[in-house]
Amino acid sequence: MQIIEHPILGEKSNEEVTFYFNNQPLKAKKGQTVAAALMANGIRKLGVSRKLFKARGVFCGNGRCMNCFVTIDGLDHVLSCTTLVEEGMKVFSNESDPGVRGEK
Repeated sequence: MQIIEHPILGEKSNEEVTFYFNNQPLKAKKGQTVAAALMANGIRKLGVSRKLFKARGVFCGNGRCMNCFVTIDGLDHVLSCTTLVEEGMKVFSNESDPGVRGEK
């Protein structure tokens, strides 16, 4: 879901950037959060919980619930809902404890 035109905010930029999620190239709109860009690409599962190994994703969307952690450019446990996507950004799902991921 993306807002293309808004009566108050005006027209949004359609400039695209390429980023990577688990080494898969994806497109995003410049100015989107990582969470919004992943959702726009059909990705809902951002990792698993450390204790119960249940799927985690976007819950509150404003950085309060800590449910949307991902690893961005080697930095573990970054909130995807408050971080803007950037060209060439490498995002990995959190499938385990910090420092243990499928990065190659």
